Amino acid sequence: MLTSADTDLIRVLADPLRMRIVTLLAEETLCTTHLVEETGARQTNLSNHLRVLREAEVVETEPCGRYMYYKLRPDVIARLAGQFADLAESARTAAGKKRACP
Repeated sequence: MLTSADTDLIRVLADPLRMRIVTLLAEETLCTTHLVEETGARQTNLSNHLRVLREAEVVETEPCGRYMYYKLRPDVIARLAGQFADLAESARTAAGKKRACP
């Protein structure tokens, strides 16, 4: 069953730019400069989206000199994927069930 935290996470990932950031971070740890280059987003806009992803604990930061690197937290994504897998299994099990109308 999806929790309210899972629902909040789905809302966070529903934004196309945030999903693009997550997809890029699934491939490698990147700094803000790299993410600006890859997405074409303005730095301020990108920083706001990264803040949302940090607050949702989807990404974590790693300071490196004057740069801040971001990396994906795969455990968070895996947990959400597990919730969707459970929903799919419930739907398969319930496929033959139909409640009669009164």
